[in-house]
Amino acid sequence: MSSDEADDWFMQSFTLYKDLHEFQLEHPTKTIEWTGEKSICVAGYMSEKNEILELLLPLKLYAKGNKGLCPERDFKVQHGGFSEEPVECLKHIFGKRCVVTSGHSNSEIQVWDIGDDDSDVIKRTGVINCSHTSAKGRKLASGFTQNPSVLHGSTIHDVQQTDISSGGKLYAVETDSLDIVSGLQFVTDNTFAICATNGTLYLGDSRNPKINHYALSKSSTGSHWTFGLRTVEAQCDTASCTVARLSSSGQIIVSDLRNPSTPISQAQLSLQQNDLSDEFVTITWAPALDDLLAVSGFDGSVQIFDTKSWSTDSQTPRPVFVHRGHNLSWKEKADATLVVTTHVWHPWRPRTLLSAASDGSIHVWDWVEQDNESTEK
Repeated sequence: MSSDEADDWFMQSFTLYKDLHEFQLEHPTKTIEWTGEKSICVAGYMSEKNEILELLLPLKLYAKGNKGLCPERDFKVQHGGFSEEPVECLKHIFGKRCVVTSGHSNSEIQVWDIGDDDSDVIKRTGVINCSHTSAKGRKLASGFTQNPSVLHGSTIHDVQQTDISSGGKLYAVETDSLDIVSGLQFVTDNTFAICATNGTLYLGDSRNPKINHYALSKSSTGSHWTFGLRTVEAQCDTASCTVARLSSSGQIIVSDLRNPSTPISQAQLSLQQNDLSDEFVTITWAPALDDLLAVSGFDGSVQIFDTKSWSTDSQTPRPVFVHRGHNLSWKEKADATLVVTTHVWHPWRPRTLLSAASDGSIHVWDWVEQDNESTEK
């Protein structure tokens, strides 16, 4: 972004945002995971020794009144530790002060104690050994049960649920599918959904080793796919669950979990794609707003879309908001391209999101709803 563009964006930001706070990590992160009402956990993915940090969000974010632009580094490091390998995936264990991580190796999962008020150190407390597969990395999801557990897998064939305390296997999928897992998430205590990189959606139940699969039509194959689940609450029946699958070419397919084979709506996003890996492509539903979803991983922005008017006919929708803030502070390099590596919604503040980029920046931002026009400018 040129200096003139940065100046223009800075002036626009006073009307575009209710809040905007920035923080700079030493190394970029692929993961932003909520560990509490006002705290997140992040971890580096590209150095020999990678920090794992629990950050307290800016207190000004929760203060009353319109505060405008707040660029100061007012995130606070609460707890910290180091991982000996790059962290590809990190998940907070439901109801516990611990997280699990996976790295380039898919043969083990690290278990970490975040710590409490008596210590500011994040300590590794255990390792879960897994069967080795040819796929890179292992995706993780926290179980909702009272006894802490993690659902994990690199291919559909090796997906299993493991008890955190004992390392014992609680459940394993029975299938020969070698489809590579791009994401997985629990819907209830027992039911879960998995998206494969080829776009196939899998629905399973930990009380039954058999798993159902729903492949995409042939016209939608050939891209890397990921997904986002919209749930009414932390645990809800599949009847009230909606899934959005996003491809690396910008195609979105929205389905109801009651009938995953038939799309509710679909769209083709207009994107200026960079020659980057597919690993950062992310799609998420707003937890406190109906029909809104966020997309990132194609460039240095996060785009918000309203799916209410989408239909089964393919369309090219305009975003209702675009966050371009990461481009503002990025110092361009000839051999590097800026890309948003991940984003998450605030669980109860409707228009508040957190996003991270490949330059190590983390933003928390609350955008102002525009009346009649897109803010894509």
